[in-house]
Amino acid sequence: MKVTAEKNEKVGKMIFASIYPLYMNRLEKNGRTKEEFHQVIEWLTGFDENQLQALIEEKVTYKTFFQKAKIHPNAHMIKGVVCGYRIEEIEDEFELYRQCRYLEKLIDELAKGRKMEKILREEKK
Repeated sequence: MKVTAEKNEKVGKMIFASIYPLYMNRLEKNGRTKEEFHQVIEWLTGFDENQLQALIEEKVTYKTFFQKAKIHPNAHMIKGVVCGYRIEEIEDEFELYRQCRYLEKLIDELAKGRKMEKILREEKK
């Protein structure tokens, strides 16, 4: 599927705090912990526990959430299909949408029981 400007804008306006509990519920149902979830978020965005909580309390949009993030240099290694979109094929002009899909892909992998060292991608030496 192709990302459109409308889709990118719609995702950008979503409130992170309203989606966060949905992610958390999914992970808990699959036996994963809040700590693991936060570890994944911190790896992708650089947000520690306190920064994440502040963003949730501020009810920031996804656009603001990802603008404030320091996306991990290995995020480009996150590949695959999420919600019908192949992450590596999302155009650069829709970077926000790609970043949202990065987060969702990591959450998918966590929920499916993938090992943390595989989720938190590292360059092969």
